[in-house]
Amino acid sequence: MNLVDSHAHIYSEKFDEDRAQAVERAQQDGVSKIYMPNIDHTSIDAMLEAEEEYAGICVPMMGLHPTSVGKDFERELYLVEEWLDKRAFAAVGECGIDLYWDKSFLPQQQEALKVQVQLAKKHSLPIVLHTRDSFNETYEIIAAAQDGSLKGIFHCFSGTVEEAEKVKELGFLMGIGGVATFKNGGMDKVLPHLSLENLTLETDCPYLAPVPHRGKRNEPVYLSLIAKRVAELMNKPVEEIAERTTANAINLFKL
Repeated sequence: MNLVDSHAHIYSEKFDEDRAQAVERAQQDGVSKIYMPNIDHTSIDAMLEAEEEYAGICVPMMGLHPTSVGKDFERELYLVEEWLDKRAFAAVGECGIDLYWDKSFLPQQQEALKVQVQLAKKHSLPIVLHTRDSFNETYEIIAAAQDGSLKGIFHCFSGTVEEAEKVKELGFLMGIGGVATFKNGGMDKVLPHLSLENLTLETDCPYLAPVPHRGKRNEPVYLSLIAKRVAELMNKPVEEIAERTTANAINLFKL
């Protein structure tokens, strides 16, 4: 199988002891590309070092994560804009809205997302969206901005069939990760109703490790476990899951 991990923080300090081995394990299991979302100014150096070290495999995005949006978010966004102006990235992201940890910066998160939507349009790049406890808030901004030019991924999708239909109507993809393997993750009721043309696979490592590794550090080699679970739930061969989701990711990112 040829797999693409469309969302992985392989540059995280959680991999400082064995990053090379983690990348090699993933490659041996068929993972040919690892797309890396940025967090904020503190993650850029590590992300770009991973890109250089594993050229052709680890591909960076540039964006500001909603949990890093605070009082100085404009300064962070200026840095994102500077980087997008001076070199190529696969996408703008990850960005979006997160109401799980803290709702007090919702207006700033909304403004930061709107700015990054415009940056995605300016640079003709896809946008990778974080929507934890905030699907409706994020969807409203993207729907209002959609003029046919916006594309991207609702990362870590774990919503309803109705929400999936909204994503599809926007022309966006859904990133399916470890939650699909969780007993009470809810995706067993949703994935059978989805089409492969709207999906990518992701680990979001080092977070959200799939069963049977739940609670431990996640890594790209576990992408095949997610693919197998998606195949079971959609009643399709795992090879078809791999082929279609890989094609979707490559076609979207084009880097």
